Amino acid sequence: MKKLFSSMMVAAFLLILVLPVAQAVCPVCTVAVGAGLEGMRLLGVDDVITGIWAGGLSLSLFFWTAGWLKKRGVKSVFWQIIVPFVFYYGLLALVYALPGVQFGASNLCGMDKFLLGIIVGTISFYLGARWYAKIKRENGGHAKFAFQKVVVPLSFLIIATIIFWFITKC
Repeated sequence: MKKLFSSMMVAAFLLILVLPVAQAVCPVCTVAVGAGLEGMRLLGVDDVITGIWAGGLSLSLFFWTAGWLKKRGVKSVFWQIIVPFVFYYGLLALVYALPGVQFGASNLCGMDKFLLGIIVGTISFYLGARWYAKIKRENGGHAKFAFQKVVVPLSFLIIATIIFWFITKC
């Protein structure tokens, strides 16, 4: 099953490279987050940390897909926002269908660690993307430095990772 999951990750990565870029949130960021997910689990990184990055990846893919659909003329809120959101977070829910993964097997604050990480990662990435948009708006529509669109959301994910690493080590 791990071989199938790894194959699916490679296929998803290749699909991302082939799709036209929507520039909603930088695709480099999306690929960077996605590349580390399976490796973190294999290295024994805590589920909450893996979940943070999975939540960030899902929201990044959601922004990317919604922007791509908007660029292609899709005006329906259902197809532009709801379907991609449900699709990407539904894929995360399938993690619990994998053998050896049990919902609620590891808890932090009474919540499944992976699910908590997904929520924290989604919120962190959203706040980072919104902060970047605010900085860009205040700077006349331009970033203050190269790759700021990547650095700001990733910084929020890194800060959340550090905070939860300390929480899990205590």
